[in-house]
This record gives sequence, C-alpha cells and structure tokens, in this order.
Amino acid sequence: MLSRDDFLHVVRHTPLVSIDLLIEHNGRLLMGQRVNEPARGTWFVPGGRINKDETLETAYARLCDAELGVRGQLEQARLVGAFTHLYDTNFAAEPGISTHYVVLAYKLPTGLVTPDALHSLPPDQHAAYAWIGPADGAYAAHPNSTAYFSALGLTP
Repeated sequence: MLSRDDFLHVVRHTPLVSIDLLIEHNGRLLMGQRVNEPARGTWFVPGGRINKDETLETAYARLCDAELGVRGQLEQARLVGAFTHLYDTNFAAEPGISTHYVVLAYKLPTGLVTPDALHSLPPDQHAAYAWIGPADGAYAAHPNSTAYFSALGLTP
C-alpha cells in the first residue's frame, strides 16, 4: 500500500485503472451512495481500482468480494467497454488535484447479486444501495454511472 502522500502524488500525475461492476435487474443498475471522494454523496455503481501487480482476474474477484460480498469470476462477466472518468476532486479532497480513471466496466452474470440483497451489501464504500434506472430522476446518480444505461441498452 502506498502512503497517503505517495498515492496523492500518483493521482496528481497519472490516470488510475479501475473496474466498475454492473449488476442489472429489470432495467435498473445496482448503485450505492458513495461515502468517499471523488463523487461523494452521489449514486454510483460498485467498483474500485486495480492494484499494482494485480491481474484483472484477481482484481475482479477482490472487488466482487469487497464491494458486493460475493465470489465473482472474471470469465463469467461480460466486458461492456472502457470508459474515461474525470473528477475535479480527489480521495483526499486536496484542492487543485483532479482524479482521472480509465475504467473497465463489466456486467456481472444474472443472479450473482439478487434483487433483495440491498440490505446485506458491505457498507464500507456506500451508505445505502438502490436499483436505479434511466427514468429514476429522484436519485442523484453520477453521470459516469448513468452512462452505463446506454452502454447496456437500458432505456426509460
């Protein structure tokens, strides 16, 4: 693990590579209300960055466990695409340092996370969870997550 200052240096100077986990049910995506920057307070799909020397397979499995409490295998997921996520802020809320992610979005297999699992999902990264669709304007879903609606062909 990098120290806070070392990681902030990385965030200042390089893009991060991450995986977003897309769980769809009845035309809606599972999203959580983020507790950390960037994008704190907005509804966002689960996911996280890939660690140095970590394979895609290992990162995917780790993130499925940490973010969803399930065992996931990359070969059972479908790559939806690569996305660019840009934020004006950073994990440490240090002024003048933006965050740049290159995100690999994977659609999880149907049934890996059940619709009634909302109350049993890990609370570390998200304060609450909901199934959010393209017509659910009441939620402040982050534009980086709502972009997945069209990528998956989900329409209001």
